[in-house]
Amino acid sequence: MRWLDKLKKGLQKTAHVLTLKTLNPDDLEESLLMADVGVKVCHEVIEVIQKKRPKNAEEMRLILRQIFIQKMQPVARPLIVPESCPAVVLMIGVNGAGKTTSIGKLAKIYREKGKKVAVVAADTFRAGAVEQLKRWADQTHADFYSGPQGCDAAGLIYDALQQAQKKQTDVVFIDTAGRLQNRTDLMDELKKVYRVIKKVDPDMPHECVLVLDATVGQNALSQVKIFNEVAPLSGLIMTKLDGTAKGGILVSLADTFHLPIYAVGVGEGVDDLNPFSAQEYVNSLLGDE
Repeated sequence: MRWLDKLKKGLQKTAHVLTLKTLNPDDLEESLLMADVGVKVCHEVIEVIQKKRPKNAEEMRLILRQIFIQKMQPVARPLIVPESCPAVVLMIGVNGAGKTTSIGKLAKIYREKGKKVAVVAADTFRAGAVEQLKRWADQTHADFYSGPQGCDAAGLIYDALQQAQKKQTDVVFIDTAGRLQNRTDLMDELKKVYRVIKKVDPDMPHECVLVLDATVGQNALSQVKIFNEVAPLSGLIMTKLDGTAKGGILVSLADTFHLPIYAVGVGEGVDDLNPFSAQEYVNSLLGDE
């Protein structure tokens, strides 16, 4: 199945929620909130609808499309790492968001560009995560760095980055442990990781990417806010857009934080992570061709 077909299929539940059967603003408001577009954007849409008074559902959809595109287009930017040796991409997020899988897919993309890639298994307490990343490294022919189970993640990262510098690696992806944004101890550990990376080079990390699970809906807003305070974010990756009725959360994130959305994922396959396109996303969100 083509990428775009997967995106459309993945957002069918959200598109169904946003199906406009009447011109009643109350119905539209309920649909927007159910799709997790967010209260602020919802009120903005209702205000425009009441002002323009569309004559039919198609005119209303056109207004929705224009507002969504206006919100999404500025944040639709691909992940382009600098020409540093190495360019360091720190991947962070809560448990189960899809960090390891996203790193594997990104490693494949950059290897296909002819880049020398390394991945660092800094989720040192979960043997499964290390093994999963090792499989991705083997599959993509990327250098792999890991340490003993339970070792200090910051120390492992420090050593790995020094090795990557010596090898003149082009891109290093760092897989960190999943951490809940309300766990102070885990967020303090992330602060330490961020500080240690800067000791290797003040310009590192060149990218700090928060991986978000689309199914969490509005909770994604608090994740972005708190993670950004601990490790300043450069952009977002949204996973698990396949099969969620909450696909509108990307509109809310774009409107609130204006952070680049580098890519979206619609499955576990190696080719299921693609650069974010505002046009394709809005078309799929509204169930349009």
